[in-house]
Amino acid sequence: MSIQLNETHDAALTSWVKSANEAGADFPIQNLPFAVFRRAGSSEAFRGGVAIGDQIVDLSALGDALAGADSAAREAAALGSRDSLNALMAAGPQAWSALRLALSRLLRSDAPPRPELLVAQSDAEFTVPATIGDYTDFYTSIHHATAVGKLFRPDNPLLPNYKWVPIGYHGRSSTIGVSGQAFHRPRGQTRGATETEPVFGPARRMDFELEVGIFVGGGNAAGEPIAVDHAEEHVFGLCLLNDWSARDLQAWEYQPLGPFLSKNFATTISPWIVTTEALAPYRAAWQRDAADPQPLPYLDYPALRTSGGFDIELDVLLQTETMRREGQAPAVIATSNFRHSYWTVAQLVAHHTVNGCALRPGDLLGSGTQSGPKAAEAGSLLELSAGGKQPLTLPNGEQRVFLDDGDRVVLRGRATRPGLPRIGFGEASGTLLAAR
Repeated sequence: MSIQLNETHDAALTSWVKSANEAGADFPIQNLPFAVFRRAGSSEAFRGGVAIGDQIVDLSALGDALAGADSAAREAAALGSRDSLNALMAAGPQAWSALRLALSRLLRSDAPPRPELLVAQSDAEFTVPATIGDYTDFYTSIHHATAVGKLFRPDNPLLPNYKWVPIGYHGRSSTIGVSGQAFHRPRGQTRGATETEPVFGPARRMDFELEVGIFVGGGNAAGEPIAVDHAEEHVFGLCLLNDWSARDLQAWEYQPLGPFLSKNFATTISPWIVTTEALAPYRAAWQRDAADPQPLPYLDYPALRTSGGFDIELDVLLQTETMRREGQAPAVIATSNFRHSYWTVAQLVAHHTVNGCALRPGDLLGSGTQSGPKAAEAGSLLELSAGGKQPLTLPNGEQRVFLDDGDRVVLRGRATRPGLPRIGFGEASGTLLAAR
């Protein structure tokens, strides 16, 4: 794995799309993330688009706009204009990079403005950006694993395999939705600490999980593992991900095979996928306590310790139904950073395939809840409320230990460095509705 900076990363670049040049904009010309969209309320076909400021470059409208670009960029734009990004993801890093360069040159301040190529984000609606064949959720935050382990297993919070192997489970791709997703409180079996038999009914301990999603680009043939030092060549980009959880269902069902109904009813992702190329200037050193086991050789690679991680700031906001009714904005209840992850993106891909498992373009990996070392960096209500024992007080005086019906959770993320533009992820929002 080598991290290459090129002209698209130049911090001095500006765009003829003025909103892209505003301080604090999520989508400057150095970002250029991908989504699938159409005009809201229309019968138009969904198609690929690229964010620039508060606008979307409609890849299906480019026409002769890339006439001066090389054939790889034009072919990649055609793949990206389809109703899912799978074909573009399958095209590989050279195609993604060629399209990024062509779009960067097209959108720069010294290029002729082409406003006819744009659709305002405020006029658009989004769908899941790829056909997700498979979804695997990992458990990469040692801070989250330890905190949750103390709640479920006070005498043995962190199982011995955690520091040796990236832990994951197979999720449900059919219930993944894009930001704006609303879903009903799930029903299932639960058994309280003082009950001798389980009962069936709506989950009572509903939670969010602050995660980063990883979209697979080019896959691998069955039986052919992806080497860890080439793993990121198979990663198209990252998004925000909320792995909603029913904690009381989880406590009853998770042994011996792990999560099932407690996790498969809804997962919300942000519409925008930020490419790993856009994130190249925001890489982070990967660190592990010297007393901990170091990665086995198949999970170790030259760039791991210097730049294996990503420095991505993450926020969780909560807006209750009362706050919404009274016009109050969502309140920040936690912050964290992806650099705290115990396992890297490359290690997740390598481990997933080391046994010969085939990944396919558009497959999604979840990082697992991204909690940091401080209490305010907890990525779930389970941690923030100490398992429901310590209510969280919101700015309007309302309290939560777990989510109430009508609560809206918003995830936001960005990569920042002094002297560099902000590379934003937009947001992933979802609303919990009452049980059916």
